[in-house]
Amino acid sequence: MTPIRVGAVSYLNARPLVYGLERQTERFSLRFDVPSKCASLLHEGAIDVGLIPSIEYWNRPDYRVVPDVAVTSMGPVASVALFSSRPTTAIRSIAIDNSSRAAVALLRVLCAQWFDIGPKFVTLPPDLASMLKRCDAALLIGDTALLTEYESEGLDKVDLGEEWTAMTSLPFVWALWAGRANALGADDVKALQAARDAGVSALDAIANDYYPNDEDKAERARDYLHANVRYELDEQARNGLRKFRDGASDLRLVRHRDAIKLY
Repeated sequence: MTPIRVGAVSYLNARPLVYGLERQTERFSLRFDVPSKCASLLHEGAIDVGLIPSIEYWNRPDYRVVPDVAVTSMGPVASVALFSSRPTTAIRSIAIDNSSRAAVALLRVLCAQWFDIGPKFVTLPPDLASMLKRCDAALLIGDTALLTEYESEGLDKVDLGEEWTAMTSLPFVWALWAGRANALGADDVKALQAARDAGVSALDAIANDYYPNDEDKAERARDYLHANVRYELDEQARNGLRKFRDGASDLRLVRHRDAIKLY
C-alpha cells in the first residue's frame, strides 16, 4: 500500500493533530510546512491531504474535510495577533505575514466589519521591528506571535481570535484536514481522528518536547495548548466556519459558498 502523503503545519498548535502519525509509516507519509505552503502543496497535487487554512477550503469546491477535527479557538487564541503602538481605529497600514491565509483573510473581515477601518496591506517577512518601520501595525502568527515580548516595546496586542468571538459569539476555525474526495478511506479518517484524541491527551508532553531546553517557553506552550486552542469541528465551530465564509465572500476572498463536505 502506498502511504498517503500528508502535509501538516509546523506550528505548536498543530502538533496534537499529528500525535503518533510519524510512526504509522505504512499508512501516512508526513511532512511539515507553514499553513500556506500546505495549501499550495495540496492544490498542486504534491500531497494527498493537508492541514490547510480554513479560507483555502472555500476556494476549492472539490475538497472534502475530515469530520470533527480542526484547529479552532473560542475567544483569545494568543498565536494570531496584530501588534501596534496605535489604537486600532488609527491604523492606516498593516504589514502582513502571508504564512497563514486564514489569518490574513480574518484580519480583512475584521477591518471591514468590526474595526471599521480600510488600511493598506503590505506583505513583509515576519520580523516585527522591520514590519513596524514600514507600517502602523503588524500581523504575526504561530509561535512568533505567541512568544513576542510586546509590552516591553510599548506595543498593544490585538488578539484576532478574541476579536472574532467578540463580534460573532462563535469559534474561529484556523485550519482543517482537507483533500480530494478519493484521498482518504474510512479507516484513514479514523486514524486522523484517533491521532487527535491521543494528542489532546498528551498536551503537556507535546509542549515539553517542542521546547525541550527552555522551561519558560515550555510552560507557556502548555498553558497555550490547554487554554487557547481547541481541536473539534463541532456544530458551533462549523457555524463559525460558515460565518467566516460569508464575511470573506462579501470581500470577494472566496469562490464558493457550498455546504461543508465531509469524508
